[in-house]
Amino acid sequence: MNQPILSLSDLAFTYRGASKPALDQISYVHRRGEFSVIVGETGAGKSTLCRCLNGLIPSFIKGRLDGSLQVAGGPESGHPQVYELARIVGLVFQDFEAQLFSTNVELETAFVLENFAVNRDRMRTRVEQALRRVGLAGFEQRDPSSLSGGEKQRLAIASVLAGSPALVVMDEPTTDLDPVGKRDIFRLAQVLRNEIEGIILVEHETEHVLSADRILLMHEGRVVLEGPPGEILADPRRVERHGVRPLQTTVLLSMLGLETDALTIPDAVSRINTAGWRVKDDAQESLNRARQRVTGEPVVQIENLVFKYGESPPAVDGVSLEIRAGEFVALVGQNGCGKTTLAKHLNGLHGPTAGEVVVLGKSTTDWTLPELGRRVGYVFQNPDHQIFANTVRDEVAFGARNYGFSEETVRVKVDTALAETGLSGRDLEDPFNLTRGERQQLAVASVLVTDPEILVLDEPTTGLDYHGQDAILNLIRRLNESGRTVVIITHSMWVVAEYADRCVIMSGGRVVQDGDVRSCFRNPELLESLYLEAPEAVRLGYEFGLVARSAREIADCLERPDG
Repeated sequence: MNQPILSLSDLAFTYRGASKPALDQISYVHRRGEFSVIVGETGAGKSTLCRCLNGLIPSFIKGRLDGSLQVAGGPESGHPQVYELARIVGLVFQDFEAQLFSTNVELETAFVLENFAVNRDRMRTRVEQALRRVGLAGFEQRDPSSLSGGEKQRLAIASVLAGSPALVVMDEPTTDLDPVGKRDIFRLAQVLRNEIEGIILVEHETEHVLSADRILLMHEGRVVLEGPPGEILADPRRVERHGVRPLQTTVLLSMLGLETDALTIPDAVSRINTAGWRVKDDAQESLNRARQRVTGEPVVQIENLVFKYGESPPAVDGVSLEIRAGEFVALVGQNGCGKTTLAKHLNGLHGPTAGEVVVLGKSTTDWTLPELGRRVGYVFQNPDHQIFANTVRDEVAFGARNYGFSEETVRVKVDTALAETGLSGRDLEDPFNLTRGERQQLAVASVLVTDPEILVLDEPTTGLDYHGQDAILNLIRRLNESGRTVVIITHSMWVVAEYADRCVIMSGGRVVQDGDVRSCFRNPELLESLYLEAPEAVRLGYEFGLVARSAREIADCLERPDG
């Protein structure tokens, strides 16, 4: 029998000043070679547990810690220190940017090895191996601050892998990665399980965790369910109730009244066919007619746009694009393809190196930055980068006051923005006491207060559980249906499928495909070549000869002739 590399016994932790525990009597044994995944809603205690595993709690993060934690090869004490665990347990933070501080990629990756006094030759080899594993070979001299969000995330993983820990703990390591990058991280986990002694990974995307040995479902600081993926994920309602997006195979099976323990697409399709369900004769034609939106005049016109960071090759290279009033546009592509750089031209955060950007009938070079910022609201990828006030109300009011609105107008606009984003009644709360999803809603509210015609959101679902994702996406949909033009940058292709009307795909700084969402999913081979992947529901539809955007659409296209 495999000996445990990690053993927790009645582990409990309460943050200093908190009224209830973040972890509540957790007992868990991780055996050598195992790959376990932790899932659960925001606030369930997942990140707190990860911080306990490498000693950040209680060494740096203070509070009351009870119970014991034992790591094979580590100290005998029940509460080991960070320096005692550093060689054994490597942690990739949820806020991966917080662990990057060196001046180039190579130095960042080598930092842990310098602390371990590894000789220069071995250090060079291990740095090269770590960067190659995460797809960053050739980036050695890049400044980490110049990398895209996904590239920074890969660098954080490489900096941990370089230290060759026995146990790797990764807290949501795929949040900012493109679909193929996410898949690669899970493939890397499969490789690592044969090379190191254990992997523990926190993840929201259920489709990727089917290869795990065990899943731990957390709720309110406890592990409420533990077992193989087939046991934990087979009940879509239970999974969703705990803030985790269910497998779309199980959702479809449930809609059709079938048993939901067929988790993979082939198994689900086989069960549906065996039960006698067939595709309706006019199914695809009905789908093609669905969700046709009427849009207005062009509000953004981009002509031959080029943008360079210093002397680097163009980040945006000859893009021409038109966006019409009332559209819901998804801007997608692999990490580093130029999506965010392009979007920042819409509100003047970047100015063209060459070409022209016309917004609301006027070139961005003719707008003042405050005027353009008022008309084009921009919500950053990390809401904490744009939140700074002491209360929710002051945060939302800042923009309106900055534009010189009267206090009565500010009051009305703030009340309206808070109501639109579901934050009414939270006026006097500290923004940083809100959940990540609520802070995302607050960032949207602070932009809405100036009543922009165009709303740009960079990865609005990053770091949110399914409840948070659902809340922010439905808010964005309501804002779009009320007449605002919406542009979202996202790596979540299911978000594109279920919410957007139009999909613009970028690669190497260029637009390589632009069309309605359904047409963008008609060529899965092209998506794959662009480091994208059709989401689970769309791939499930392919098996029935359909280009469907959701499990609901597939269910509506099926019938059982025998009743």
